[in-house]
Amino acid sequence: MRNATVTRKTKETKVNLTLNIDGSGKYSIKTPIKFLNHMLELFAKFGGFDLKVSASGDIDVDQHHLVEDIGITLGQAFRKALGSKKGIQRSGYFVQPMDESLAIFALDVSGRPFLKFNVEFQDKVIGDLKAELVEEFFQGFTNNLGVAIHILLPYGRTDHHRAEAVFKAFGKALDMATAISPKFPDKLPSTKGKL
Repeated sequence: MRNATVTRKTKETKVNLTLNIDGSGKYSIKTPIKFLNHMLELFAKFGGFDLKVSASGDIDVDQHHLVEDIGITLGQAFRKALGSKKGIQRSGYFVQPMDESLAIFALDVSGRPFLKFNVEFQDKVIGDLKAELVEEFFQGFTNNLGVAIHILLPYGRTDHHRAEAVFKAFGKALDMATAISPKFPDKLPSTKGKL
């Protein structure tokens, strides 16, 4: 079983997260930011990951610390659950339509963090989530898993659908990248011999 439990506690936030990569899309997401809960539920369901998140923080100051720390913790959990990374496909991509919106998400679990976030939101707030923090979530995840991520959203009318397309594509692409290769189930996917 490729699973992990990670707790992150700072003066600003507390995040408890449990992950099973080889799950069935079951989730229990409890944070004070309802729209973020919805996005993480979509991610778990579309990726087929079992995910439990319980998080609290100083959102009376700003949502930034909590959103970033959830991204950090999720990246750490995937890193821990993947272990040596032997046998994984390593790369994944998905093109996800959500009604009038389209998201393109590509990633490489290379050990080298890089984020290209080419997504624009029209409003400052989506539901109850500050729109600018979507990128902060992905930066925290990227840095802590050690993954190169490229996210493009060429068009979309509503910010809600734009965000949904991104998180659904995130789940699908990461599911593809973390899947065990049927051709090389015991080999590390690298000519360097290291990830």
